[in-house]
Amino acid sequence: MQFPLARTVSALVVLSIAGLGQEGGERRDRKASPEMAPVVIDGRELFSVRGVSSYTAAERAAGIADRVREAAANPSISPDALVLQEEDHLTKIIAGGKVLMSVTDPDSVIADVPRALLATVHQQKIAAAILSYRQERQPRELLMKTLLAVVVLLVTVVLIFATRRGFTALSHTIEHHSKRKLASSKLKPLEIVPAEQLASTLRATVHMVELLVMAAILLVAVEFVLGLYPWTRSLSNWLLALVMDPLRNITMGFIGWLPSLAFLLVLVALVRVALRLMRLYFEALGRGAMWLPGFEREWAMPTFRIVRLLVIAFALVVAYPYLPGSQTEAFKGVSLFLGVVFSLGSSSAIANIIAGYSLTYRRAFKVGDRVSIGDSLGTVTHVRLQATHLKTVKNEEVVYPNSSILTSPVVNYSTLAQRGGLILHTKVGVGYEAPWRQVEAMLLTAAEKTRGVMRQPPPFVLIQDLADFAVTYELNAFVDDPQISEHIYAELHRNILDQFNEYGVQIMVPAYEGDPKQAKVVPRDKWFEKPARPEEDGDSSKEAR
Repeated sequence: MQFPLARTVSALVVLSIAGLGQEGGERRDRKASPEMAPVVIDGRELFSVRGVSSYTAAERAAGIADRVREAAANPSISPDALVLQEEDHLTKIIAGGKVLMSVTDPDSVIADVPRALLATVHQQKIAAAILSYRQERQPRELLMKTLLAVVVLLVTVVLIFATRRGFTALSHTIEHHSKRKLASSKLKPLEIVPAEQLASTLRATVHMVELLVMAAILLVAVEFVLGLYPWTRSLSNWLLALVMDPLRNITMGFIGWLPSLAFLLVLVALVRVALRLMRLYFEALGRGAMWLPGFEREWAMPTFRIVRLLVIAFALVVAYPYLPGSQTEAFKGVSLFLGVVFSLGSSSAIANIIAGYSLTYRRAFKVGDRVSIGDSLGTVTHVRLQATHLKTVKNEEVVYPNSSILTSPVVNYSTLAQRGGLILHTKVGVGYEAPWRQVEAMLLTAAEKTRGVMRQPPPFVLIQDLADFAVTYELNAFVDDPQISEHIYAELHRNILDQFNEYGVQIMVPAYEGDPKQAKVVPRDKWFEKPARPEEDGDSSKEAR
């Protein structure tokens, strides 16, 4: 059978050019594209047709396909016998006296080509479909395709068997080498993942890849065999679309996202360079290599962290429209959900972080300072975003949330100690019969004998109270190392006791009921009563310090 090939090709070219052009013409000026449905014969799409509200596109396409198959099944109808019959607003395609389909003016509007040209193209495609329909059902053709299907299935079985054997050998090889490497590794005591678990993970990975490869081989074979026969070609097309459509969508989506990816890469590079330059600048401020008026050195890294957070937040705002799926409702819903969860669950954490930065800029304390917070006295060991850690003299670690420190009084013993010294003070109550000059001299002598007490400024004594039965004296001594204040206090109290015992002056606190018959003092010859030994006096002071 001969077909007017030149006429068919020219009609297809004209149709394609016309369909690509004149997008801004009057025929394109409509609110929405009409519903379209393909006409499918033996799994092959011939063309698409439109529908109306009372006769949908799917119904029209199914009717045309049924009539074409009926004509193809009738051997008395020749593909060359298809004729076109022109009427007022449509062109009919007739075969054997029966109308296979009608091409209307709205059809030509959608195709954006003249109705006669569109009818000619449909005529040629229907003729080719009838010829293919009859040829594919010839006994010889079916026999050849069946033999080909048997060969393909045999090859598939061989490939699956070879794949199984190959991956089994690969699994054994990987497991053997991994166990040998792990057994000879010097880092085995430091392994994070146990060797057995790592080997099990490798086996599972190899098995999963094996299943994917065998599934791909089987899918290709089934799709090819089903595609050989006209009755199962639609199922073959469905299986192929089931796998290829997601891959095609992913690939096209990735290709379409490439410009956005390039923008994001440039943005990330710029942000990294900017953060690195800012870090160098703030590190120089922290070292004292650079300075700003009124800017303390310990503020450098906290300020850098704040600036870094702001820069990253700004970069995320700029990058948000370029993230894949950022404009979808699902992405917006997840973002909203995460924002609500974060705002509800992190209020205390954010409060502690803000309090931590507030404490830094208030200069309340720094690492190494001796401070008193609440009921705890100790040395600051860590100042973190969430909490501050203290180490007490009893070697205890006390952790305070920064938000609680912000509302509590903080006594810092180290801030002024290096510049003017920290004053340690202690009180004694002495009777009125003791000369105050003698008492002050004894207290000052005890301070001078105490190691760690500064000579300049010199210690001094204050008479704080003239009570009912005793005079209250306060000894004040300057020290420059608050970290050993407990040891200095202990030695100072020992020296005070020695001075009062040496000169026979009685300390009359905490209470006084009356003058005793004998003064409550320790004579010098009894200072080292057993089990005390004279040589232990100095050693115990050293150990205490």
